[in-house]
Parts: sequence; C-alpha cells; structure tokens
Amino acid sequence: MYLHLKDAALNADSQIAAGLAKIALLLRADSRREADAAGLSSTQAQILAHLVQRGPARITAVAEEMAVTQPTASDAASALERKGLVRKQPDPADARASLLQPTAKGRKLARRTDGWPDALLSALDRLDSSQTEAFLRTLTTVIRDLQAAGAIPVQRMCATCRFFRPNVHPDRAAPHHCDFVDAAFGDAQLRLDCGDHDRASQAAADDAWSRFVAPDAAKTDASPARTSEAP
Repeated sequence: MYLHLKDAALNADSQIAAGLAKIALLLRADSRREADAAGLSSTQAQILAHLVQRGPARITAVAEEMAVTQPTASDAASALERKGLVRKQPDPADARASLLQPTAKGRKLARRTDGWPDALLSALDRLDSSQTEAFLRTLTTVIRDLQAAGAIPVQRMCATCRFFRPNVHPDRAAPHHCDFVDAAFGDAQLRLDCGDHDRASQAAADDAWSRFVAPDAAKTDASPARTSEAP
C-alpha cells in the first residue's frame, strides 16, 4: 500500500512537471517570435525588458537576474549597445563601475515586445478567485523551494520581502499585511515580482515563511499602525 501511494505521488509530480514544461514551451516560443520580430536574440530581448521594467543595473546584476553567465550577458548587452537600444552610464555608487540603461529607442522597442501570450492570459482569466489564490500560493511555494536549492535567483516576491507580514489579520480573505503600502491582502494578491520589493534577511524571510505556511503560529502583537488597513 505504501509503495502504491508513493508511486502515485511520483506520478503526480511527473505530471505537474510535464504540465509546467508545456507552459514553458509556449513562453519560449512566444519569446522567440517577439524577439525575432524585433531583430533581437531571446537573451537580448530579456535584458532589454529587464532594464525597462526595473531601471539601470550593472551587468553582474543583470546576469544574476537572468540566470545566465556574465560573458553571455555582456555579449548581449554589447549587441544592444551597438543597436542603440542601451547605453552605459557611471554608477553613482562606484565610479569604477557602470550601469546599463535603456535608450528612448530601446524603451519604445521593449513596449512593442513586452507582454504575455494572449492564449495564456485568457486561460488564467478563466480561473475563479479560489483557483487563483491556490495557484499563486502553490507557485510561491515552488519558487521559494527552487531559490532555497540555488536553482534560480532570489525573486522579488512577497515571501522574500521585508515588508511582508503573513497571517496577522483575522480576515480569512485578507490575512496578510504589506508594510510598504500599509494594507491587508489575501493570497490572490501575492506578488511573485514586485517593483517595491526590499529583500529581507534570511532569518526574517525564514520566520515570515513559517508564519505563511502555519497561520496559527503567526503572532498578532504588531502595533495598530503596522496592521491597520489602508483607508
């Protein structure tokens, strides 16, 4: 019986992995199509989109975020620079370093190629609120485990942010709190990529995660100013 259950779990895992691979196939194909139309490689398009969305960055930071080697990122950045899509500027934090910044031409091109496949957005739009909540919570768990294993870089998501305070409100629809905007929110509003993310220390992130997965363990002794909902 135990072996039967174990085999069933392994089969479920393989089916989930196969499903994710199919979604990844759609994303890769769409990314290649958009990049080809813009005359860019996939890496060049990703770097340009990253700079437009998140602002100037060092090439080392870009390589880490893209999960590519620094030489690969440097080659792609040089190609973007030759095409007039990015330029280098001095890093105010270190005169010896430089930041990559998209040009006006680069921003315009990024706006044309940015976005998700319509087929994927339509499929996600058909999920009801409970399915969306469960999906985001599950994705958060999987991504966090991948980060912990060193398989992907740390993402700018709630689970790694110092502003995230999980399960501090009694409202089951909005149990979490974001200290950055001082507002309560629920699983359907969990962020996997937030522009206001401020990385928490490992100890703080681990503590927040334990509260996220075990609501009864979450403390509610925060001051009213930090737990009140936004007006």
